[in-house]
Amino acid sequence: KDIGNRLMPAFKTPSKIPYSDVNIGRGTAHPPRWTSDSTVAEVTSIQLEFRELSRLTGDDKFQKAVDEVMKHVHTLSGKNDGLVPMFINTNSGQFTHLGVYTLGARADSYYEYLLKQWIQGGKKENELLEDYMRAIEGVKKHLLQRSQPKKLTFVGELAHGHFSAKMDHLVCFLPGTLALGAHNGLPADHMKLAEALIETCYQMYAQVETGLSPEIVHFNLQAQKGHRDVEIKPADRHNLLRPETVESLFYMYRFTGDKKYQDWGWEILQNFNKYTRVPTGGYTSINNVQNPSNPEPRDKMESFFLGETLKYMFLLFSDDIDLVNLDKYVFNTEAHPLPIWVPA
Repeated sequence: KDIGNRLMPAFKTPSKIPYSDVNIGRGTAHPPRWTSDSTVAEVTSIQLEFRELSRLTGDDKFQKAVDEVMKHVHTLSGKNDGLVPMFINTNSGQFTHLGVYTLGARADSYYEYLLKQWIQGGKKENELLEDYMRAIEGVKKHLLQRSQPKKLTFVGELAHGHFSAKMDHLVCFLPGTLALGAHNGLPADHMKLAEALIETCYQMYAQVETGLSPEIVHFNLQAQKGHRDVEIKPADRHNLLRPETVESLFYMYRFTGDKKYQDWGWEILQNFNKYTRVPTGGYTSINNVQNPSNPEPRDKMESFFLGETLKYMFLLFSDDIDLVNLDKYVFNTEAHPLPIWVPA
């Protein structure tokens, strides 16, 4: 409750859309120095936590603050068939940088939290479900393409009507989210899409020299002799030990029981061990997934490697469905299990 109270000044903005930065000692909040925008993912990926804090403390102000953000975003113009831009202004409360749509950085967990809030609240909040369903239709309509030569289904980006065959590794959260939705009664074609996308995310590892995915890939839309589906630009060839693919493998295995998802996870774990493990203990991000003889260790291990990547590996290799039962808990976007609310 103390930390919740210290975060509340972020919501003191003209629009009630929170600032990105809070000083929890001084109780002050502000946007980044260079802009008065917050990113859409930032302001829409705190809801599970604040709602649960209200439930635990009996103080509804936390939930009120974040529910207001969702209601506001629900009414905004600037969406494209449920897809949202990446930035939102804390003064006006309007989307900015209109016309650019991605499921990668700065927007990703907005979509994840639409579904997960609906699940957390006992599947009663229809606005959340409607926004999620509409967004998945928007993905299908505007962002899905197939690569050459393997015809992998991938999620690209849209900028002012122009499609880009660029996919952040972050987007690999989506097959897991789609599978979670299908498990909770959403259309079976969501599961079909999840199966296609997790194959793509696996190939983002398998088609690379170290067997580790880069931060960003570009897919080939035209077949070219001697070319793989996945192309990597020099600026994008780092690996930060990110969890999204392993996370989705966990959901896919949990809901289908298909051992291939465990096998894929095992391959990925072996490659993390081979190319990112540090002799003295721990793991490091690497600069170059294309150079097995020198992947260029960065000497930095992000906290999400322990908090998410290894946790989802552990869950993927367990056959105990009561080890975090997904009908009783929902994971927040940093892999912390929160209880699904049962009617009082």
